[in-house]
Amino acid sequence: MGYACGMQIHFRETLPTMKTNTTFQGHAVWQMDNQQSQILLTPEQGARLLTWTMDGHPIIYWPDDADWDKLAHVRGGNPILFPFVARHMVEGVIGKWQDDSGKVYDLPMHGFARDMAYRVVDEADPHSLRMRLLSTPETWEMFPFEWQFDVVYKLGANTLEVTLETTNKGDAPLPYYAGHHFYFAVPHQARPQWSLSLPCERWGWQNPDGSVRFVPADKTEFTLDDPSLIDRFQLDFTSDQIVLTQQSQGQRITVDLLNQRQTRDTPQRESHSTVPWYDVTTWTQAPDSDFFCIEPWLGLPNAIHHGEGLRWLPAGYTESATCRIIVERA
Repeated sequence: MGYACGMQIHFRETLPTMKTNTTFQGHAVWQMDNQQSQILLTPEQGARLLTWTMDGHPIIYWPDDADWDKLAHVRGGNPILFPFVARHMVEGVIGKWQDDSGKVYDLPMHGFARDMAYRVVDEADPHSLRMRLLSTPETWEMFPFEWQFDVVYKLGANTLEVTLETTNKGDAPLPYYAGHHFYFAVPHQARPQWSLSLPCERWGWQNPDGSVRFVPADKTEFTLDDPSLIDRFQLDFTSDQIVLTQQSQGQRITVDLLNQRQTRDTPQRESHSTVPWYDVTTWTQAPDSDFFCIEPWLGLPNAIHHGEGLRWLPAGYTESATCRIIVERA
């Protein structure tokens, strides 16, 4: 593969990676750097990817004035969403969910995992970092299940691979649908110059009452200034790859939904399976926001009630979902 979308793409070999502790915006973080590509991660604040730069250029957006006292509300990086994504509600009240017995629980929008401290459990591989979250009495009040949730980042010369791995450590099936919230660095004035390929068959939206509605997708190519992309679900992908392209600068960013292939082609261990992404949501906050979000999710908002993408993980089983971001320049 030498040409794509009119650009000559230069593939680079894997480079040696250094993994160190450093300081960023006055806080201790982990840095992974291979001299071409660099990421900053904060396990203590939700296993959050803060920044990703390549050859000094930002790929993932992070604000200079981030409020670390309210990090879950900062628009930037990649917040990790677990056990549920986006808005769940009971009788129109966001931040609540109801179990089969009728008991109602308080659970923040996007879940609690983006607010919690993870433990680093694998430092040996310089190319990756595994961070782990375990259920606690605090989480049982919001989500009465026992589980283990790992987030694994792996850095390549021009790639970033992320795996979400969920293990049911309890005795009953575990309901969940996790996801990503990648903030890609796109200056707002440049949105018309960025094209986005979304090869899917259905679109969806959440209704005010938490239900979802769908229509057949009638196009696959967009520019990032298209308002129809905001808060829309893309489902039933016909290709594994979502592609962002800025032709004038010779840059292409591919979000590769690896699990679509893996679930078809990869042999599974009896108690550990690889699962596909259910949808990809597109969003940005405002016309002057210097970011655009592409979000692979395992289920749709409020799936705990309507079932669209809701996963039930058997006791003792593990499921993982992986995506890879590839950056190519002319």
